[in-house]
Amino acid sequence: MSQIRHVVVDTDTGVDDAHTLLYLAGRPDAEIVAITSVYGNCVEEDATRNIGYVNRLLGLDVPVARGAAAPLTGSPRIAGYVHGKDGLGDMGYDRPLPEVTGESGAEMLVRLAAERPGELDLLALGPLTNLGLALRIDPGLFTKYRSVVLMGGSGPYGPPGTSLMVDANINNDAEAARAVFAAPRNELVMVGVNVTGTTILDEKAIAALRAAGTPKARFATEILDAYLDFYQNEWGRRIIPLHDPLAAGILLDPGFATAWTDGPVNVVSNGFMARARLMRTFDGLPPAFRYEPAPDTRVITAVDSWRFVTDFVEVLSR
Repeated sequence: MSQIRHVVVDTDTGVDDAHTLLYLAGRPDAEIVAITSVYGNCVEEDATRNIGYVNRLLGLDVPVARGAAAPLTGSPRIAGYVHGKDGLGDMGYDRPLPEVTGESGAEMLVRLAAERPGELDLLALGPLTNLGLALRIDPGLFTKYRSVVLMGGSGPYGPPGTSLMVDANINNDAEAARAVFAAPRNELVMVGVNVTGTTILDEKAIAALRAAGTPKARFATEILDAYLDFYQNEWGRRIIPLHDPLAAGILLDPGFATAWTDGPVNVVSNGFMARARLMRTFDGLPPAFRYEPAPDTRVITAVDSWRFVTDFVEVLSR
């Protein structure tokens, strides 16, 4: 068995975030050390309630801290139309607030890194507000984590005429994202919509989860309807991308990534939406404009989707 990764999860606990917690808890090479909440897929209070619900389902007893309810500036964009108003598909689960530490999410991220420097991996699954706030407390924060892996970003610029899914986590707090990509770090890995959007849980995989009958698999499929309702408008099929789970998979097994580029990432806006982009075109050239220098981020550009989806289904079916 490979080395155990001790993971701190920052999450806006929607459908794929819940799937990610199930996946991490089912992997023998992962230990969830602590969880912080943030707005995004649902409001922050619902994100915290959903953390508590999933933890009870898993029998997981780890510290939970409530995080940011809004971006550093402006108002939050809540994706209730994707994940259901409560973040878990509006299934009517009993979701009391779990016991929390009393510190903010940012304070917990700073404290844990100081207590266990070099031991922990930080997995960021939502808007990067908690990370941005934590960097204000400790600008060297990311040098104390073994790695920081985030689900967000859009990879390098694509070939002319192509487009991508919304880069929601970055767009929700571009200011925090800029701070994250500019910060010193040991390793920062960006798992963006350029690759998560190609990692599909299709009809056959969903049927396999339904047939497994385990509590984890049953819950994972129960909460899918709202998510499937949204994505059927994208492809005309009731299938979903495994956005957040893929980031967790790459943290635990970098071999799920089959190609990547190390380079500077900037957060750029077209006036309507912000994206985090590797400052390279699809053919490896610098963009045709001046950009801000930044430490290298490892930007994932291709993944073994079949192998990851197979592993995801197997882990949740045990």
